[in-house]
Amino acid sequence: MLKRRDKRRVGPMPINSLIPNMLTVLALSAGMTSIRFALDERWEAAVLAIVVAAALDGLDGRMARLLKGATKFGAELDSLSDFIAFGVAPAFIVYLWCVNLLGGIGWVVALGFAACCALRLARFNTALDSEEEEPAWSKDYFTGVAAPAGAAFGLMPIVASFLFGDEIFRQPILVAAWTVLIAYLMVSRIPTFSFKRLRVGREYVLPMLIVVSLSAAVTVTYPWVVYTLLGSAYFLTIPYSYLRQRRSRLNEPPAGEAE
Repeated sequence: MLKRRDKRRVGPMPINSLIPNMLTVLALSAGMTSIRFALDERWEAAVLAIVVAAALDGLDGRMARLLKGATKFGAELDSLSDFIAFGVAPAFIVYLWCVNLLGGIGWVVALGFAACCALRLARFNTALDSEEEEPAWSKDYFTGVAAPAGAAFGLMPIVASFLFGDEIFRQPILVAAWTVLIAYLMVSRIPTFSFKRLRVGREYVLPMLIVVSLSAAVTVTYPWVVYTLLGSAYFLTIPYSYLRQRRSRLNEPPAGEAE
């Protein structure tokens, strides 16, 4: 007898459930496009492509939660996209920009940056799957520098050269040392602010919208100045985030103590 095959009809998926994955694929595409720009020595376009990838990466997770379209497939795709856009692409850009002048050492630096980004993402995914209960205050911090921030930091010497010229910031040894530092920060256990739980009071909504509109105008007019100021400001918060998390740990009640 011929066995009937179990034909399961899968209904069409609503477009809303595909939007987060579309954004993730666009972020991956932006990261890959930045490599093409780097090969053509279009450095400003290469950095802008990474910025676009970071913006899309910030949207896809929020859209997934908003549309209730979070899936395991989407989470895996997001990690792969982050590795390409914030690990491989920035390492490749920095290598082609000037670190390749160091020969084999330059390649080791670029490879190490990409590897540290992969390890940081793997640790992040493992923490998400962990069933161990974390204190409420821990949600205010990342463990180490997040991959998008690491990519932004890694490209800061290139952005600084747009503003101040190549004489200082396009030094292979200086850029290699900076890249190694950022790679270490990504895999370190140094806490950095997450900003995901920031809330805006209703009375500040209108002023906030005005600030956003003015900020957008300034960003379009002076993109590299804004990039440098925001990147430097966030980098300088790292010591403060470390001290603040340490204070939170010291004030945490002992395990088993009644609240």
